[in-house]
Amino acid sequence: MEQRLSLVTLGVTDLDRAIAFYRALGWRPHPSSVPGEVAFFEVGGMVVGLWGRDKLSADSAVVDAGGWGGVTLAHNVRTTAEVDAVLEAAVAAGARLGRPGAATEWGGYSGVFIDPDGHPWEIAVNPGWPLDDDGRVVLG
Repeated sequence: MEQRLSLVTLGVTDLDRAIAFYRALGWRPHPSSVPGEVAFFEVGGMVVGLWGRDKLSADSAVVDAGGWGGVTLAHNVRTTAEVDAVLEAAVAAGARLGRPGAATEWGGYSGVFIDPDGHPWEIAVNPGWPLDDDGRVVLG
């Protein structure tokens, strides 16, 4: 298996609400999305999908206990002001603030929002992981 991640699919309870939330953050669904069924977003060389939580659990051969699945998504930015701006935009779009932006013990700055379906997103500046011109993380 090549060291690569191609797709992250988020299980959602209300697809239209989830699409509206990510649209409010500036994301645009790809034309290959199927209205009422699944939405895809191209994100830096990979894809984020939104699909019914019940369909996703059945397809993934797991039992959905309805809680957090042990995964946190992350979005790195270039400045602390960007962290705070993304957190503010997410809350305005319907997210819950999990943790406000603050300095970290590893020398960065980060905060967390929880999307309307309970998926946590860490928004961070990591001085050891700069972003290239395309916004991709460069492990330092």
